Amino acid sequence: MNAVPLVTAHTGCMNTPDNSLLSIETGLANGADIIEDDIRVTRDGVPVLSHDNEVRLADGSVGSLSQMTISELNESLSIPIVKLEQALHLVRCAGKTMNLDLKTDDCLEPVSELVEQLGMIDRTFLSGCEVDRARKAKHSNSRLRKLLNVDASLFLARSYTEAVLQTLQDAESAGCFGINVPYRLVESYLLEKAAEYGFQIYIWTVDREEEMRLYAAMGVHSITTRNVADLVRVKKEMLAEGS
Repeated sequence: MNAVPLVTAHTGCMNTPDNSLLSIETGLANGADIIEDDIRVTRDGVPVLSHDNEVRLADGSVGSLSQMTISELNESLSIPIVKLEQALHLVRCAGKTMNLDLKTDDCLEPVSELVEQLGMIDRTFLSGCEVDRARKAKHSNSRLRKLLNVDASLFLARSYTEAVLQTLQDAESAGCFGINVPYRLVESYLLEKAAEYGFQIYIWTVDREEEMRLYAAMGVHSITTRNVADLVRVKKEMLAEGS
């Protein structure tokens, strides 16, 4: 069982804009261990921070991020889009880690090249990877660390035990280091079996203090939250109680 969880700052934490430099700076300033952001890639192969492919342009029209170059985007947006390279520099300077939530398979090669170029393989990992994308990531660059995103439909279609075992087998086949789980699917059986396989359990998104305490006490390895300050305080209190 993990002693205390790592604090992952969900993009847009502490009421900041999603996928913004302010969100990253705020998460770091409030004590997050990991910064999570959504990743897409422009037409000219530049990884950027964005949840959606559709972007609202300054003239009120809607553009397609994947069909525009980085220059075209920044000329057309009222606020320039954040490049992943900018975000990684902030995280590296703080000595922290970044969770790259990939939105498309097209992100794999550009993200791999960038983190290798910046020497941040050990300071980054991928999420947003169900089993097919996780396997593609393994073949693209086996050095990229990644979480397997749980397939929630599996837990609806099968018994909890069967779904857990299938998830762990998929994670093993794709070379993942852990499992990314919606917190409502977490039970002690998952944690016990994951430990047997040597996998870490990362959960999302927990914003209420009582649930932070509950899942932290269960021994998850990381909790993703928008309320970073509250989770950091809970973590400090747990450490003090254990000392």
